[in-house]
Amino acid sequence: MFPEICKIGPFTIYSYGLMLVIAFIVSSALAGARAKKENINPDMIFNLLFTGFIFGIVGARLFYVIDNISYYSKNPHEIIMFQHGGLSWFGGLILGVISALVYLKSKKVSILRTLDLIIPFVALAEAIGRIGCLLNGCCYGKVSEKFGIYFDVHQQVLIPTQAYSSLSLIIIFIGLRFLQEKPHRLGEIFCAYLLLYSIKRFIIEYWRADNPIVFSCLTLFQILSMAMFITAIVMLVIIKKSASISNKS
Repeated sequence: MFPEICKIGPFTIYSYGLMLVIAFIVSSALAGARAKKENINPDMIFNLLFTGFIFGIVGARLFYVIDNISYYSKNPHEIIMFQHGGLSWFGGLILGVISALVYLKSKKVSILRTLDLIIPFVALAEAIGRIGCLLNGCCYGKVSEKFGIYFDVHQQVLIPTQAYSSLSLIIIFIGLRFLQEKPHRLGEIFCAYLLLYSIKRFIIEYWRADNPIVFSCLTLFQILSMAMFITAIVMLVIIKKSASISNKS
């Protein structure tokens, strides 16, 4: 597709990195505006998202490298080549959430309320990031002359799973924003994201060609999606039984 947007002297602007930056700017701006509406310090939200963004990228890269260790052990210089793509969302979620929890605890603010506030915009950020995957040609789908588009980098007609994923995440974003405006218990929006994302990822994996089968007919990310789905269900049950009072954000 278009891995490189343009070159300015010795510097190259890569589509993958550019879309990540745009994703952060858009999501943090919208989350900050939402924070003002809820009487939450928007600077705190920006700092939280920036922390999660940095640690999320580190976690996503580490997970991807570990998952593809056979390649990176032979090509260690590629580990720092972020412009070539190679970020695992699950790794980013794990380290991103851990960093967010540490930050929120240090600020002594409600963790669940804050996660409910930012998570729709995290989904939007990922939707924008997937456009970067499409332009870069990573996270590609299976060969399909009927339902695919031509990718220069692969010299094949492939299913544009990146585009499907991006569209699905936009729908998830809209759904979560709708839920935000309705009465809900603390943590329900975050759990809804985990549920919807796990379903989306499980289905998309059937069309992707870059993740091998590891058990039965499932990829590693389908197994992780199943674990995420179950975790979200358990969390929702706990939230429903908790003493948290329904509220409207």
